Amino acid sequence: MQRRPLIAGNWKMHLTQKEAVALAQSVAESSNACLDRDVMIAPSFTSLAAVCAAVQGARVLVGAQNIAWEKEGAFTGEISAPMLNDLGVAMAIIGHSERRHIFGEDNAMINRRLHGALQGRILPILCIGETLAEREAAKTLSVLEAQVRHGLAGVSGERMHQVVVAYEPVWAIGTGRTATKEQAQEAHAFVRQLLGEIFEKNIAMAVRILYGGSVKPDNIDDLMAQPDIDGALVGGAALKAESFDRIVRFQ
Repeated sequence: MQRRPLIAGNWKMHLTQKEAVALAQSVAESSNACLDRDVMIAPSFTSLAAVCAAVQGARVLVGAQNIAWEKEGAFTGEISAPMLNDLGVAMAIIGHSERRHIFGEDNAMINRRLHGALQGRILPILCIGETLAEREAAKTLSVLEAQVRHGLAGVSGERMHQVVVAYEPVWAIGTGRTATKEQAQEAHAFVRQLLGEIFEKNIAMAVRILYGGSVKPDNIDDLMAQPDIDGALVGGAALKAESFDRIVRFQ
């Protein structure tokens, strides 16, 4: 099955509103020339409105870096699906390793956020990945299985066409270390097989699974050549127009 590639840039806690708009406009210009793939950028919350306005009418999608599970209420510091809908936000990153390991978000909270996104017409990118200690202890696959099963609990097969999964080995995020193409493919193939067990094979074959973790212009082509890698969730290299443009234009 041919899956449409998705290149997503996670800007994390970087860029002022003016800087974010300038970068977004550059990304939008390059994305308009790539008709066979999707491109998404996820600025900080303070820049979401300005970035959505700046790329209106362009082919680039705008994502949020997190999303609440409730529509409104006493949840200081959170942002809801209706608020994101109001701006024109299309996607949300959920369960990023920094949310898991720095802010203590567990699988149950991540699952609630995912359902909040789906119910609010926001497409979720569910992030999964093992730490270095877990990989060295040969626990990679068991960690991924737990994160996938708990993260997708209660999601119907019909809803899965709206979900993107992103495999990001924690030890490769922002460290300059990248999983080899073989390591990445092994993890992606395992996740796809697992999705087939949870749902059914045709659903698993349709789900896009992204790779994240020190993705750069010089490794994107090899990663995208792997049969089960459908795109990339890019961190640092997404903050520079030139490097992100090369990643978007992977061969």
